[in-house]
Amino acid sequence: MIRRLLNSVFETVTSAEPLNYYNPFTRKETIPFGWLTDVAPCFPVNANSIKIITDPDTFYKTLLDGCSFAKERITLVSLYLGNGNLEEKLVNSVKDNEYFRSNKLNVRVLLDYTRGSRFEYNSRVMLQPLLLQNNQNCRVSLYHTPELRGLLKKYMPNRWNELLGLQHMKLYIFDDKLIISGANLSNDYFTNRQDRYFVIDDKPLCDFYCGLIDQVQKFSLQMDKNNKVQLHSNWKLSPYEGNKREFVTQAGDIIEQYFVDVMNSQNVHKQEGFDTWIFPLIQIGQLGVEQDAQITDRIFAEAPDGGKLKIATGYFNLTNQYMNTLILRCRAHCDILMAHPKANGFYGAKGPAGGIPYAYSLIAKEFKEKYSKKGQQHRIKLFEYLRSGWTYHAKGLWYYQPGEELPSLTLIGSPNFGHRSVSKDLESQLAIIAENEDLRKSLHEECSNLYELASPAETERRIPAWVYAYVTLFRSYF
Repeated sequence: MIRRLLNSVFETVTSAEPLNYYNPFTRKETIPFGWLTDVAPCFPVNANSIKIITDPDTFYKTLLDGCSFAKERITLVSLYLGNGNLEEKLVNSVKDNEYFRSNKLNVRVLLDYTRGSRFEYNSRVMLQPLLLQNNQNCRVSLYHTPELRGLLKKYMPNRWNELLGLQHMKLYIFDDKLIISGANLSNDYFTNRQDRYFVIDDKPLCDFYCGLIDQVQKFSLQMDKNNKVQLHSNWKLSPYEGNKREFVTQAGDIIEQYFVDVMNSQNVHKQEGFDTWIFPLIQIGQLGVEQDAQITDRIFAEAPDGGKLKIATGYFNLTNQYMNTLILRCRAHCDILMAHPKANGFYGAKGPAGGIPYAYSLIAKEFKEKYSKKGQQHRIKLFEYLRSGWTYHAKGLWYYQPGEELPSLTLIGSPNFGHRSVSKDLESQLAIIAENEDLRKSLHEECSNLYELASPAETERRIPAWVYAYVTLFRSYF
């Protein structure tokens, strides 16, 4: 029932039949985005509640402060937690938080099961001290993809088993402050890996995400203080045993029911006096939740002649749908920023992983050939980010309406606009509509700073022959 309800929302929107939600926007460059209130919860804020961080060191210090001084709740959602000194300091800051020690602070952690269990000294071992100290106020959950089961679960080695699907959202909540990013909780992301990071002070938005994580935790595995995992006490379906379809259906329905309920309560009352609007987007393709991909594709498709799209992805592997939309339907000028092979986190890795940077280069080359064949090379441009000693992981979008020098919309979060993001992983990002001039200037500055370290993509570099076969066989897995 819920899937049909959410699908009917998209069918109604795309057929231009209005629903009962209001369009809160007042400026010519933002009014065209009014359809977002029909497909996602709308959280109005003022621009002064949003801070854009531009470097990993400040990101880490903000996390550390949140872990040290939060009074009521901490929610940490990431692919994994690293096992170095900086990560240990982060855990200790929670452990030593006076409100956690006095049982007044609730801590929720959601990681991916396979990535969080890799290595002997892994994310689970790092988090165990929190549960040993206070397992009443701390819950550690590990999302396990329903695709990893049977013989695959038994014999597929670590790291390779992560190809089947991951928990990939990056959300960090401290009381009523949300940090949304594409950055994980590990050393590189705290030191020399460039990403994007927004800090938003807003209780309703934090309540929404805490509620969403509560729903995901219901069908995730729960870790106890002895580092054992089991099903949630109120959930009876294993993600890796039993009826896969039943697990997928019930888990997907939980997410969509929650999402639709929030939207129906959040979007019906007009709220005035705000200059910025935030729309959470979610994507869990394996559970049939495809809201983010549909909205992203529509944003691409409706970008008009004279407008500009600045797109960033840490890993260039656009889906065929996104490629076709950008080439055949989008009319705006599109700049796409990706990592130079030397700025890719897999550069220099041993074995097949070392070919991944060249696989992305090959996909970019094929995309360029495709849009050039359609005569769109004047409109679509590819760029590569390269900074000495740094890797690149930033992703998102900045949308400039025709005649505007500042963006009026940005997407910020975990998706890379690729096959994994759409079909395999748990993803979330925010669509932020800005009418405030100072915020729009900050968005433009953020975008410009990233592109300053970019140069036109080299799509003719030499690629090892085996990478061609690798891309053909495994493109949808990375």
